[in-house]
Amino acid sequence: MKNLLKELNLNPPYYNTSSGQEHWTGQGKKTVVIKSPVDDNTIGSIQLTDKKSYEAIVETANSAFKIWKAMPAPQRGEIVRQFGDALRKEKENLGKLVSYEMGKSLQEGYGEVQEMIDICDFAVGLSRQLYGLQMHSERPNHRMFEQWHPLGIVGIISAFNFPVAVWAWNAALAWVCGNVCIWKPSEKTPFSAIACQEIFKNILKQNNLPEGISNLVIGDSEIGKLMASDQNIALVSATGSTRMGKDVAETVGKRLGKSILELGGNNAIIVTEEADLNVAIPAIVFGAVGTAGQRCTTTRRLIVHKSRYQDLLEKLKEAYKQLNIGDPLNETNHVGPLIDTDAVKAYLKTIEEAQNQGGQLVYGNKVLEGEAFKSNCYVTPTIIEANINMEIVKHETFAPILYVFPYDTLKEAIAIQNNVPQGLSSAIFSQNMQHVETFLSNSGSDCGIANVNIGTSGAEIGGAFGGEKETGGGRESGSDSWKAYMRRQTCTINYGKGAQLAQGIIFNV
Repeated sequence: MKNLLKELNLNPPYYNTSSGQEHWTGQGKKTVVIKSPVDDNTIGSIQLTDKKSYEAIVETANSAFKIWKAMPAPQRGEIVRQFGDALRKEKENLGKLVSYEMGKSLQEGYGEVQEMIDICDFAVGLSRQLYGLQMHSERPNHRMFEQWHPLGIVGIISAFNFPVAVWAWNAALAWVCGNVCIWKPSEKTPFSAIACQEIFKNILKQNNLPEGISNLVIGDSEIGKLMASDQNIALVSATGSTRMGKDVAETVGKRLGKSILELGGNNAIIVTEEADLNVAIPAIVFGAVGTAGQRCTTTRRLIVHKSRYQDLLEKLKEAYKQLNIGDPLNETNHVGPLIDTDAVKAYLKTIEEAQNQGGQLVYGNKVLEGEAFKSNCYVTPTIIEANINMEIVKHETFAPILYVFPYDTLKEAIAIQNNVPQGLSSAIFSQNMQHVETFLSNSGSDCGIANVNIGTSGAEIGGAFGGEKETGGGRESGSDSWKAYMRRQTCTINYGKGAQLAQGIIFNV
């Protein structure tokens, strides 16, 4: 892994291997050691950013904003294009680092870097499409239109499960819109963030642009609180738990700042009596066990028509038996580790609570032991037969636990799906068009994402990503999500020779 980090060109003063151990200087006094959940080996040590160095970074960002916002948007897009090309060159190394530091499968690590490349491509095109509308004025010889301006500093708080992609969703759009960024990655996965920062910093250097266009702060929740309360941060985009998001929303709201919140998910798949199980089962399994159940879009609830229930349950158990669990850098393995032993404790506690509430264990509930699993972070994906009275199913546990429910009518299935506080992703498997359209209607799924005959995971960057209810209501990535990173300005021009008020008001002086 040391060779891999060196190949990513993490250079001093931020990166130092003179001591024989990877080390990043964040200018603070507190140092933490980062270990991989894959094998419990040390990746390196990190000096956390303190309040004083955070304030210096904000000042640097403010200075860079004055230069960056003055550049035409297509020129900003050109910088993002170069970043995307650099990511293409580093896809293999960066993907491996993501996989090793976070624990997701190597294919998912590569996929995360590809998401970054894709959003860069999207943002490059967007840099020539930051459109405003023109409206007809009610007054003669007047033109009315709207235009969009950058906000300033965009603060990005990202989670460990997607160490780099979610940052890129925000940063690429924020940059082409004329903003600068301060990124607080998860303190559990800082080296992937450092690698991305260094790659982009090299692009800035090659173009004689200030480094303050992209800034990195590594720290605990105290740094996140500083960002949320800082009047200098025009927009805070935060990904994480619902509890964290509520704190951010309250703090940012008190100062009338802007926020984008991507919070908890408790995603369900409905399988109707007319579903094609050959299509459904692979999607269910990947949705439930991909990233070891640590995606915000992970499938956590499976709602199956009673006529297909037993057949699907048996097929699902057989599929789970074929899963290979182990080192995620070994591409024959399907499931890697949980992020840390605290996540393992949450996995075990949740299964115990589900059984206490009447759930029936179908498969799983095991922590793997042995030399290949020495980090103590590997668990068996678990299936539990559940009932609608179980309170635990309304809570998100970041682990591969799948609750399965039978249902009689589609109305009942949709009610079960919607009866949770979260509202991120949802899916239905059916060949019945009436069922599909009902699921997609305003009487159907209440989630921000509704899929048909595909699973809950694997969103493309072209669509707006986000959810409702306790998921936060924010939107990132595609469609018109860029508008959240800009301020709208309505303009009216009088090109006539007289003064005229709207609504026919007469005011003679």
